[in-house]
Amino acid sequence: MSKKNISIIGGGSSALMFAAIINTNKFNVTIYEKGNNVGRKFLVAGDGGLNLTHSEIPEEFIVKYTPTKFIKPYFQKFNNYNLINWINDIGIETFVGSSKRVFPLKDIKPITVLNCIIDKIKANHVTIKTMHEWTGWDNNNLVFKSPLGPINLGPDFTIFALGGASWSVTGSDGKWLGMFAEKGIKTIPFQASNCGFQINWSESFINENEGNFLKNISISCGSLTKKGELTITKLGLEGGAIYALSHKIRTQINSLNEATVFIDFKPIITQQAILRKLSNESKSIADILRFDLNLTPTQIALIKEYTSKEEYNNIEFIAEKIKNFPLKIIGTAPIDEAISTVGGIALNEVTENLELIKMSHSFCMGEMLDWDAPTGGYLLQANFSMGFYLADYFNNL
Repeated sequence: MSKKNISIIGGGSSALMFAAIINTNKFNVTIYEKGNNVGRKFLVAGDGGLNLTHSEIPEEFIVKYTPTKFIKPYFQKFNNYNLINWINDIGIETFVGSSKRVFPLKDIKPITVLNCIIDKIKANHVTIKTMHEWTGWDNNNLVFKSPLGPINLGPDFTIFALGGASWSVTGSDGKWLGMFAEKGIKTIPFQASNCGFQINWSESFINENEGNFLKNISISCGSLTKKGELTITKLGLEGGAIYALSHKIRTQINSLNEATVFIDFKPIITQQAILRKLSNESKSIADILRFDLNLTPTQIALIKEYTSKEEYNNIEFIAEKIKNFPLKIIGTAPIDEAISTVGGIALNEVTENLELIKMSHSFCMGEMLDWDAPTGGYLLQANFSMGFYLADYFNNL
């Protein structure tokens, strides 16, 4: 019996995992990538260290996703421990950092990891065609713009792995969204996630504090709290601690046109202990904040920015603000500056096997679907998990 043809549209992490796992004794498989190389966003993600996944136990890992129920079957098929073993098996040794995130050994560059994955794909006899941009359908056939001119294909199965809408320089521009909407498939506008957030700083404050850090703090939105550090930017705030609150902040903004976060400048000290230190009448409040409580000049400047002179001299007020300092968020960073996006194909448009309900034999995976996750290895893990799951599904047809 002749082999069926599978066309994969997009060359991101989910597509690469699918191509590495698919049984090419059963299928002819081709990746079509519009750029001149596959894995471009994978490489950009590795600029600050290639965080492959996280080492926490799977039961804690899976609840980091929104919605958890959607990601769960893919993660259960190929979880973080499975990914670590798979990466090791293709020749990349890994280590667990102090944050429990998993990275390649320090002397292994992201391009080396990508090349090992590509070698695995080529050894699996998958064809990779770059500079092939999918431009839509001609009836039910796929249409591509290529260096040799337009191409019209009718594969047996199509796997869409088109990415989200952040980091458009890597090819993830989200322009495909309208093409699916025209087919009657429900789509959701993209929004920034794992991004900086806008705060209306005063000119004097930002002139003095732009680029400064807020370290060893915790930040909360709603019921979610994250410890870490933040960077003050002209736009507002950036950093891993606030990225982790993206879903909560974005939900508030969508509902109220603004959101409120609360910073705890001294997470390891109780409010009562702070008040006791502030009650020392032999010292000025300024000296107690700086030397007894070890607040940085930036933290003190931030408190003063939102505090009247009368409030600043009220030790009960200041003790409460040190532990529960409110900041109003008025928007997100531009979507192209975000680490990831939410939006895309609505989840109720695909089956558990990721097949489009309204387009049989067509599947979607990766960030083009409307799910969310924080940084820390969770984004890459979900993409790899979906690619593995879908390849396993095809292998068992």
